[in-house]
Amino acid sequence: MDLKSNEPFWLIKNGLISSYPSLKSDEECDVLIIGGGITGSLIAHQMIKDGHKTILIDKREICNGSTSATTSMLQYEIDTPLYELMELIGEKGAVESYKACSKSIDELEKLTKEIKSRAGFKRKQSLYFASKKKDAVWLEKEFEVRKKAGFEVSWLDSKDVEEKFSFQNTYGGILSKQGASIDAFKFAHELLRFNEKKGLKIFDKTEMKSVKYLRDYNLALTTTGHNIKAKKIIYCVGYESSTMIKEHFVDLKSTYAIVSEIDQDKFKNIESTLVWNTDDPYIYMRTTDDNRLLIGGGDEDFSDPKKRDSLIDKKEKEILRVLKKIKPDYPFYTDFVWTGTFGETKDGLPYIGTHDNFKNSYFVLGFGGNGITFSVTGMEMASAYLKDKKHPLTEYFRFGR
Repeated sequence: MDLKSNEPFWLIKNGLISSYPSLKSDEECDVLIIGGGITGSLIAHQMIKDGHKTILIDKREICNGSTSATTSMLQYEIDTPLYELMELIGEKGAVESYKACSKSIDELEKLTKEIKSRAGFKRKQSLYFASKKKDAVWLEKEFEVRKKAGFEVSWLDSKDVEEKFSFQNTYGGILSKQGASIDAFKFAHELLRFNEKKGLKIFDKTEMKSVKYLRDYNLALTTTGHNIKAKKIIYCVGYESSTMIKEHFVDLKSTYAIVSEIDQDKFKNIESTLVWNTDDPYIYMRTTDDNRLLIGGGDEDFSDPKKRDSLIDKKEKEILRVLKKIKPDYPFYTDFVWTGTFGETKDGLPYIGTHDNFKNSYFVLGFGGNGITFSVTGMEMASAYLKDKKHPLTEYFRFGR
């Protein structure tokens, strides 16, 4: 499955950071990780830290799947509003899911310092504004629920939004203290290099062809003709899991993003703020570490790569119309435009856990706008799984929920 089109900004900006050999011999390990994107790199870091002999494989070049197309907005806010999530899964599970995403941002910052990352991790606040007058009603309700749950939030009316951010035609919004951004493509490469020095084996252009699920171990056969004997397999395959698992558990969507140089004089506080709105699908915006404006949205149901890619010009215009509404006099000159595929679940939560059809295996599938922060939570959950311990979020992130 093709997860991106053209060449996304991060791949052009960073180039081919690292490459690895394909598998050329039979191997044996404690943990085999399938998927070499940001999720796989985070899980590999945790496995090496826990002392497991670990191998990671990817059928592409490392990080050249959806990680190269991510917008890397690190938010505690899940695509499903907190008050709605409470109605779906209960107050305890909803609040704990939000708090886990918030904690993940803090953990990511610690991790960037631990490996001396140059991936541009930057703390940012988050503005979630009402794009329509009717949206302000439920957004104020969302503000009250978040405040009660202990999140550091404040309510801005339309005049406040214009004064603080120079955005026009909004109907108020929630300003959250917690948020961040990072170059996830570069960070994933850094994590893999860091752990390769500690014993992690990495093979790219190595696709898993089939798996024999045996009593005490699994035997993975790769397209290179070699086997990997693993006590456990952890699948970090993202949206491609929809081709592996029979039941319908995720809807595939295409999202579109554009990047341009930015005139800082025309914006207020944009460099320190993640911005998104209440549209469905919503528009999101942030600056990059090289002083560009990234804005995206225009989500569509995914059918096939050709149809997805054919909509790029249309979606670029659609996104820029929204920008024109809140910044009427701002000229945007597109430097890069791309599209990527993501997954949307019924409750906005990831699928992290075991599956009955995959013995000795664990899935870490971060879906929606919180894929990276969910994957950080997945580190903790996968670690608990290998120790035969149950994680508090297992019930809310499990398959069949």
